[in-house]
Amino acid sequence: MDPEHAPGPPPPLEQALHAARALVLADLMSRGVAEADVVSLVEDSVTHRRWWVEQWPEGAGFLAGLVAQDVQDALLERYGRWPLCPVCGSGDPHALEVEPELGPDPHWVCHKAGVKVAAVGGLGGADAT
Repeated sequence: MDPEHAPGPPPPLEQALHAARALVLADLMSRGVAEADVVSLVEDSVTHRRWWVEQWPEGAGFLAGLVAQDVQDALLERYGRWPLCPVCGSGDPHALEVEPELGPDPHWVCHKAGVKVAAVGGLGGADAT
């Protein structure tokens, strides 16, 4: 292999996009909804957010939360609420929300119970209902 043309690590913005994709896919898989059409929603969001982060590179740390919100919104339009809250055992089923809406270290939060349930990408460690 020619050392001058050896592939190096992807640029930081691509790394951030790949990381956001992986975290959201992990949450979808942990809830058993990572079907091909749903994964396409993730890819659509990543494509859209690639343009966004190219315009505002300082926002790279916000990508995981934004992709999670994009997918959550797209799923609501097509299938219904996701992810359902695993904390509240009674009452109407409700979805978790991403906090902060625009910031680093996004978490899935239940506003009814007022608790952080899991980091984005960590729903597999939260009890499912």
